[in-house]
Amino acid sequence: MIKLTLKDGSIREIESAASAAEIIKGIGAGLYKAACCVKINGEVKDLRTVIDSDCEFEVMTFDSIEGKKTFWHTASHILAQAVKRLYPNAKLAIGPAIDNGFYYDFDLEKPFTAEELTKIEAEMKKIVKEGIPLESYEMSPEDAIKTLEEQGEIYKVELCQEHAEKGEPISFYKQGEFSDLCAGPHLMTTAPVKAFKLLSCTGAYWRGSEKNKMLSRVYATAFPKASQLEEHLKALEDAKMRDHNKLGRELELFTTVDYIGQGLPIMLPKGAKVIQLLQRWIEDEEEKRGYLLTKTPYMAKSDLYKISGHWDHYRDGMFVLGDPNDDTKECLALRPMTCPFQYQVFLNRQRSYRDLPMRLGETSTLFRNEDSGEMHGLIRVRQFTLAEGHLILRPEQLEEEFKGCLELARYILDVLGLEEDITYRFSQWDPNNTEKYEGTPEQWNEAQELMGKILDHLGINYTIGIDEAAFYGPKLDFQIKNVHGKEDTLITIQIDMLLAQKFGMEYIDVDGSRKTPYIIHRSSLGCYERTLALLIEKYAGAFPLWLAPEQVRFIPIADRHLPFVNEISAKLEAAGIRCTIDDRAEKMGYKIRQAQLEKVPYMIIAGDNEAETKTVSVRSRREGDLGLMSAGDLLDKLLDEIASKKR
Repeated sequence: MIKLTLKDGSIREIESAASAAEIIKGIGAGLYKAACCVKINGEVKDLRTVIDSDCEFEVMTFDSIEGKKTFWHTASHILAQAVKRLYPNAKLAIGPAIDNGFYYDFDLEKPFTAEELTKIEAEMKKIVKEGIPLESYEMSPEDAIKTLEEQGEIYKVELCQEHAEKGEPISFYKQGEFSDLCAGPHLMTTAPVKAFKLLSCTGAYWRGSEKNKMLSRVYATAFPKASQLEEHLKALEDAKMRDHNKLGRELELFTTVDYIGQGLPIMLPKGAKVIQLLQRWIEDEEEKRGYLLTKTPYMAKSDLYKISGHWDHYRDGMFVLGDPNDDTKECLALRPMTCPFQYQVFLNRQRSYRDLPMRLGETSTLFRNEDSGEMHGLIRVRQFTLAEGHLILRPEQLEEEFKGCLELARYILDVLGLEEDITYRFSQWDPNNTEKYEGTPEQWNEAQELMGKILDHLGINYTIGIDEAAFYGPKLDFQIKNVHGKEDTLITIQIDMLLAQKFGMEYIDVDGSRKTPYIIHRSSLGCYERTLALLIEKYAGAFPLWLAPEQVRFIPIADRHLPFVNEISAKLEAAGIRCTIDDRAEKMGYKIRQAQLEKVPYMIIAGDNEAETKTVSVRSRREGDLGLMSAGDLLDKLLDEIASKKR
């Protein structure tokens, strides 16, 4: 008998080896209908996998990440089959599942039009209706390459040649007349892919390199039910409306200019005000927690980066000024981070254990040479501002200081309303890719074991990211997705047991001996530009009152009411309220609508009655019509809301 341990801990026994699909049928017809793939001892496998020994057995449906990926991967093959039926000369590249669906890259004479995408969708529906079984098979590398060459599939040949060196069989999947180089897993047939939508066709370089040919990439998504697709498409429309790249420009928060360059946004007055408010708040919060403010240079000689290791491990991501290969001339580089600069504060004089922990903070402008294809609004830029800090400490202070960094970051995210959108990733080194990293395996194992214990002790629910560590140490990454589902790192807390030694950093311990400190690299907010982008999308541009660049807009009904409005506005401005007066010769309805479109939190309307009674008519974006209020009551309400940082 073969014993299968199911997800709930129960044991199911089968008499002899059987495929996962057959086993699931035995459990229940409903489960088999919903199954997309399985996990065998924690590893994702195809439903065709034969189970011939005791194992942990988990069925993955569309509700799971693994199930979705399998479902979407099969949908990508349906798309490719439809394209080959309609456009036999199209060359196939790759077609993976992604976070919210899938794409497939094709080599065509010209990109698909909207009408052609509709035609492809119709062909896909036929393939689904045919319920074509998917069959897996293998070929030797030699036969696979020969077959693909005969078919003219040049991109598949290239992929196949890379695997040929291993000498392992090459995996394919076949559905009807169509077959594709693929490792799987896949659904059993095309029938479950009931609802799908081809979303767009864009250009994409083969393998992401500008040196290669531009291909046509078709983005799409698919679901088991039409209602799920409809819900998803509505969410996509909402995402388009919230997209910071669109909304931020419409609200005049930022702009970009072609002749200035990609990844170099211009903060317009409103956007600059939001960042200024965030920066002042963060610096005040850090000061309360014992951080010492520093201000360091924007650039340094290559000598500094050679000591830290950035020159060897990060030079491709730096803007270098001068010829790095000419030793006769000074070569500088714009800083991609402040750590080697801030260490000089510690090194300025001899330190003792009494100086530790030393918490250094800086609002730092940084420069990173991101690829042009990676640029996206304010999310990924080449010049950005970071609430950066470094804590220099004794080993026994590590957990408490790490906890303090974590609490500060979580507090800030909670106030901003972003904490609920955060996931945590414990980023570790890859022992099979040691050239990327400084230090020995023993040092890395020690650092990662120590950090793992701290995270577990603090109760952090995290995933593990192999080969995601900094070159000098493991880190906890605060991951967040934009409205389109693209994930980026917002905040990071890193443990560094290597760089202090490189810079000769030492302190005199209690017993008079010289010790090397540990270092925590951390950001309390992360990149201000990226945070602004996320806040625009989170609130659809309607910032909480304390962050709104314009908090109150006065709308006098006629010019004769301007003196009264100016008087009230002056009182609010004296108390720090950001006010404007709309004194244009426009109709009231137009002015009110304009204030609503610009997401102004409060509109204050004044006419004859208000001027006579020394009150104002107050409309709140959040609470609606609040009626008449005195200037004093209005000011108290505004100040209370600002102090509470209500969202």
